[in-house]
Formats: sequence, structure tokens, C-alpha cells
Amino acid sequence: MSRITRAAVVESGGAPFTLADVELDAPGPHEAVVRMVAAGLCHTDLTVAGGGLPFPLPGVLGHEGAGVVEAVGPAVTGVAPGDHVVLSFTSCGACRNCRGGHPAYCATWLPLNLLGGRRADGTGTVHRDGAPLGGHFFGQSSFAERALADERSLVKVDADVPLETLAPLGCGVQTGVGAVWNVLKPATGGTVVVLGAGAVGLSAVMAAALTPATRIVAVDRVGERLALAEELGATHTVDAAGDDLGAALAEITRGEGADGVVETTGSAAVLRRGVDALAARGTLVVVGAPPFGTEVALDVNGLLAGRRIVGLTLGDAETQTFIPALVRLVKEGRLPLHRLISTYPFEEIDRAVRDMRAGKAIKPVLTF
Repeated sequence: MSRITRAAVVESGGAPFTLADVELDAPGPHEAVVRMVAAGLCHTDLTVAGGGLPFPLPGVLGHEGAGVVEAVGPAVTGVAPGDHVVLSFTSCGACRNCRGGHPAYCATWLPLNLLGGRRADGTGTVHRDGAPLGGHFFGQSSFAERALADERSLVKVDADVPLETLAPLGCGVQTGVGAVWNVLKPATGGTVVVLGAGAVGLSAVMAAALTPATRIVAVDRVGERLALAEELGATHTVDAAGDDLGAALAEITRGEGADGVVETTGSAAVLRRGVDALAARGTLVVVGAPPFGTEVALDVNGLLAGRRIVGLTLGDAETQTFIPALVRLVKEGRLPLHRLISTYPFEEIDRAVRDMRAGKAIKPVLTF
């Protein structure tokens, strides 16, 4: 049966989030209803809410959910009512990349997660006054007291760990950690540079601190975030507001360059400086997403020394194994995500948005 729940609805591009009652469809065979406990706020949510991506509005966003399963469809086998779950992206499960353990590169990733607003069969999951709203965002649309989620979006987690701490695992944290663990894979004595000390960048710093890398460099324009980066494992910091980035990185690496760079800012100019800072055979991971059509000019001869530039979606993570591993690290205190989180009651979502845009909050988490 369908359910009435309260959700944060974006009416049109640039409009604020408005709380309203909406109707969730009954769960399909491979879907579950989740009572939300927490939901992280991500820059992707703000981009879509601002009209920067062609997601159908009015709609319900949210893609870093955490909650408790209330009901499941008849074909669901991975979770049961009462289970604690983290909600992440969805995928088809059948294409070559899904079968190969890379669901973040699912052949149908864009329509299923970011742009479609509907199930794969074209039906809506959220309605208001009989009219469909954009929903199924990352297979979840978790800015609501109840979410109708794809089974493939759900990851069962340890019930002993507070869900408010785990919500960011669904997107931002697994992206930053995956950039380091799944792509860079630092060798003993390596140098990792993280451009941008927001939630994704600081997650990358924490991940690098759990590898054999011996130099971990955080770059940002905000002194407080650089200080936090040092507390989370950075061995060096660079203030991009006042220091020459190229000169500072050359000094830190003794002219050898960085073995790995994680670019989280979405700035084409910063990305280019990151490429220039690479050592021979170094790799830059592109995480930050600038506007569509953004181009970067590169010195082709500079790439001939084995330098690589790799794009990344959601850490290239296989969520059913990756997220439980992160949960264990959180539980053991080795991944101190609470240092990034500021909590807000769900009713204060617009304050959370303002604080995030102003840089006052690194990772706002809404609580229900």
C-alpha cells in the first residue's frame, strides 16, 4: 500500500526546499520502504536544486540516506524490516560493469540515479495531489521521513553505529576514500595531494592516512579546514589563498612531484595545476564536477612521462563490500567522520543549505 510522508520538495530550479506531504508508491518487488534517521546534504543536491542538472522538478532529492527498513517488496532478499541501512546509488546489476564489480559505471547510471526521476520502467515513486514528482534520486530520494528505495541502493550496516554518523558514506565519503584506495593505491613512501578540504577531500585525507603514503598534502583556502586536515592525517598543508601552489608542492616533494592527486574542487584551473604537480607515472583523480562542457588545456608532452588523468564516480565502489568496511573503521575510531559532521533537524534543511554554501558546515546531516 502507498504511504503519506513529509518530504523536502524543490518546486523549480533555484527554489528553496519546502516541506510538504507526498505519497510514496507501494514498494515494488525489489524495493523497500525505509524510515529515515539521517540524510547527508551533498553539493550534488544543491546543484540539482539550483537547476544545474536536468532532473525533473518539482522533485524530492537526497542521496546520502541512513535509516531503518520498515517494509520490503516480495523479491527483496538482502534486507528485512528492522535492519539498519545506508542508502547509496542504484544500478542495474546486469550490465558488464555491474557484473564486473564496478556498479558506479553502470550502463544506465545517469537515468537511474541523476537525471531520470523515475524507475527504470518509467513509473514514478513519489506523487503529490495525484501528480508524479521527480523522485528515485540515486534510487532513494531520502530528503523525506520515509523513502522508497531500490534494493540495490541499500546496504545493511551494524546497528551499533549511530546512523547520523554513517549517512555521508552513501556518496561523499566513499567518493573520497575510493579515490585513494581504489584508484591511487599509494605505495610505501608515496606522496598524495588532496586539492580541496571539503567533505570529499577530508575523506581522501583520512583514507590516505590509512595507507603506506608518507606525505599527505591538503590544499585549501580556509585555514580552519587545513587545521582539521592536519588533525585527520595530513602531514603538510598549503594555503591556496596565499601560497603559490606549484612552488609549495615542489618544495614539499623536493622537486619530485606527487605520486597521486585527488582534485575535488571542480575548478578547471586547479585541475590543471594538479596535473602540473604530478611526478612521472603519477595519477590525478578527477572528482570535482565543473559545469558541463568545461575543458582543460594540457601539455601533451607532459603526459608522455606516464602521467594519468582518471575520472571517478562514487569512488568506483562496490557498495555491498565497501560501505561495511567503512562502517567498521568508523566503529573502531579509525575513520572519524564525526569530525566533519554538523547535524540539523530536518525542518531546518534551508539553514543547513545556507551554512554549507557559506562554508560554515563541511558535511551537514539532517536528522529526523
